Amino acid sequence: MAGSRTFTLLCGLLAATLVGATLSPPAVLLLGPEIIKDKLAQKLRDHDALRILQELPLLSAIRDEPAGGIPLIGSLVNSVLNHIIWLKITSANIQELQVQPSSDSQELIVNIPLDLVAGFNTPLVKSIVEIHMETEAQATIRVENGKKGLALSSCTNSGRSLRISLLKKISFMANPLANSVMKLLVPALPKLVNTKLCPVIEAAFEDMREELLRLVKAPVAMSSGHLEFDLLSSAIKDNIVRLSLGAKLRDSQGKVTRWFNEPGASLTIPALDGAPFSFTVRQDVVDAAVASLLPPEELMVLLDYVLPEMALRLKDSINRISEKAAGQLRHTQIVKILTQEPPELLLDEGSAKVAQMIVLEVFPTNEVRRPFFTLGIEANSEAQFHIKGDRLMLNLNEISSDRIHLMNSDIQLFDPEILKDIVMDLLAAILLPNENAKLRSGIPLSMVKALGFTESSLTLTKDAFVITPVTP
Repeated sequence: MAGSRTFTLLCGLLAATLVGATLSPPAVLLLGPEIIKDKLAQKLRDHDALRILQELPLLSAIRDEPAGGIPLIGSLVNSVLNHIIWLKITSANIQELQVQPSSDSQELIVNIPLDLVAGFNTPLVKSIVEIHMETEAQATIRVENGKKGLALSSCTNSGRSLRISLLKKISFMANPLANSVMKLLVPALPKLVNTKLCPVIEAAFEDMREELLRLVKAPVAMSSGHLEFDLLSSAIKDNIVRLSLGAKLRDSQGKVTRWFNEPGASLTIPALDGAPFSFTVRQDVVDAAVASLLPPEELMVLLDYVLPEMALRLKDSINRISEKAAGQLRHTQIVKILTQEPPELLLDEGSAKVAQMIVLEVFPTNEVRRPFFTLGIEANSEAQFHIKGDRLMLNLNEISSDRIHLMNSDIQLFDPEILKDIVMDLLAAILLPNENAKLRSGIPLSMVKALGFTESSLTLTKDAFVITPVTP
């Protein structure tokens, strides 16, 4: 019985732990309503939506659709139509789109206002009779399971938004004819919008959705490979679209070297606060990207030829340990620096550091194979990130160490702190310039430009990078 109670207690604790666990995706792209509005408006232009509106067959539509849905006597309809020589759209405009959340905040409602002017010619008046029509198509965007992310669930024009009026006063004789034409257009125009424009809206949305997916999946080039993102899931909350992304790192041959698709460390996602979009990338993904730019390497320097002043300082420091060893140093003395593991990126609010495990060896000449000593150095540098144009730039400033280990010594045992100052200066003069040269090209941020912005800003949180556009 006691064993059963213990088992039940353990199961309860495990369940509580799982419920309370925070599982975060590797990256999150938040899209505000401005992005959806601008992208869809551009795709409507690409699909020549205005031409579709200008070619709406008004005359044939009113022949087929009785006013108000109430059948009229055929002779009466014909008498109206017999007085019309032609009827067509003379001016069409799509006003600024409006994006707002649905009543349950789980969908986006896109209102597409239409401003149309139709003209008809009749022998009753010498000039063209112009009718002003205002209406709007309404499209609903919802989340779709799977890799598509978003879907257009409906596109309608109910007629409730339709307003029709004459642009100019006309003669007393033509007024009844104009009123009859407007009554015939009340049911005909919404039907035309549904049958002619909605398919264009649906095609424009599909193009927008595909473009957003391509933008998400566009590889981010690295020096020896690239970083790829992929859509894991989508969500709509209020008027914000949230795309949760997986990530993977590939080498120069295209082989995946690391997956990040599994939920992992915490990820704090700041609110948009009016920004058009934000791209939040988890710390471990950025860490892997930096590591790919700074792979393990070995540097060997003929110190006396490259940095003669430091060669003298090093000799003086070794002389404090062993005069015999210092006397064996020649002009061909070599300092070897090895970074045996990739660096680790450490984030804090507004700042970042790069920690590295470094091995340093000193050889008295270029012919000696065994070093005087080998030091293990736990070093860190200030990591300065900034955005320049369409690239994320990183520069390492200064270098310091809390611990230096004497790994082995061929001269005698000594406290490695004796060499701390010269060792840090050697790393600053040899290792940092080499690493900064590899970082000089930066990381391209094609997403910012693809979303229609030329400048962006970077914010560092305790667990992520947050990129937002700079708006005028």
